[in-house]
Amino acid sequence: MAKPNKKAPESCVDIYCNKCKAPLFKYRKGGKGSLVKCFKQRISKDFTLLPCTCPNCHVIFARETLIRGTPAFKMIGGKVFSK
Repeated sequence: MAKPNKKAPESCVDIYCNKCKAPLFKYRKGGKGSLVKCFKQRISKDFTLLPCTCPNCHVIFARETLIRGTPAFKMIGGKVFSK
């Protein structure tokens, strides 16, 4: 498997909790598809206090994992949305 692209995309998306609408990340996302995973090296601003936990309502929105040898958060369906 190939590693993720080293050159990060220029456009940033804001990721919010679906339950309480609290901001979670500013993330440099590539492509037009839905948000399935977030590579940790592409997170430009992190608003969470504990990893994978919403700072406001304390719901767990992702799981920490390795994807193609790179640390990432794998999103749980329906827990987050992005703008």
